[in-house]
Amino acid sequence: MDLKELRRIVELMNEHGLTHFDMSREGFHLKLKKGPDLDSLKGLLAALPQAAAPVAPAPVAATPVAAAPAAAATPAAEGEEITSPMVGTFYRKPNPESPDFVSVGDTISEGQTLCIIEAMKVMNEIKAERSGTITAVLIDEGAPVQFGDALFSIK
Repeated sequence: MDLKELRRIVELMNEHGLTHFDMSREGFHLKLKKGPDLDSLKGLLAALPQAAAPVAPAPVAATPVAAAPAAAATPAAEGEEITSPMVGTFYRKPNPESPDFVSVGDTISEGQTLCIIEAMKVMNEIKAERSGTITAVLIDEGAPVQFGDALFSIK
């Protein structure tokens, strides 16, 4: 492999937002990795719940923390969850000055925008897959979400 091919691969990684590239040919193996190390990110994510735990006993944080599990448990019984199709940052509105796309009690129709998930500086509109009524918003504005995290509950 020559330098020109290697540069082209790096350009393609940048164009498509790739952080890992692995290629094997007969007698040749190339592995490229850029950005943060996933193992260190996993360690950081594992540390987050531990960092949040000391905050829970504080009087100010005790009420929201205690209310969140109850709110999450109730909507599950009241309808089905709409889950995140990707990893990113959750936003309830198109910009800070705008109203939320949907709120608890809103009737939604199939194809209606429910929220935005920002992933790699791209704003992805999350649309309703079915009609119904929003019974709960399960994620806070600006919170990170993982694939499969429950965002809303609808009935």
